[in-house]
Amino acid sequence: MITLKHILVATDFSEASDAACAYGRELASRFGATLHVLHVVQTFPPGAFGTEGFSVIGPELQQQMEGDARRRLKDLVLDAYDGGPAITPAVVTAAAPAAAIIEYANEYRVDLIVMGTHGRGAFAHLLMGSVAERVVRLAACPVLTVKQPERDFVHQDALIAVAEA
Repeated sequence: MITLKHILVATDFSEASDAACAYGRELASRFGATLHVLHVVQTFPPGAFGTEGFSVIGPELQQQMEGDARRRLKDLVLDAYDGGPAITPAVVTAAAPAAAIIEYANEYRVDLIVMGTHGRGAFAHLLMGSVAERVVRLAACPVLTVKQPERDFVHQDALIAVAEA
């Protein structure tokens, strides 16, 4: 029997992440699990993207990015809550998002990670890499990736019909 007590949805606030949130919420509801919703704000080294000592990403901008992420995550969690599972929102700052997701999952003993994937082409993937791919390769628990546009297996009409039966 599969037991899920903690489900982690890693979000970057994209459409693919929204779809992953829907899957995570549904799975958490079905299993009576706590839903952790995590956003990783990527840090940039001092002087990143700057020239001749001019830094484009300063401490103020980093703090603003973190504050914006907290507000967006709060809105996402409020929009998602409709008497569903217990939700634990979290924002962490890290240089490597995949490592931060895995570290969070290990710390909170997450049973399943759900995350969206953008389905970029081979060239874009080669240049940017894939956070989802790294998480799949390195996570200690199973990882469900949701492609956008996804093949939806969560149908509200079907859920209502089952609940009324």
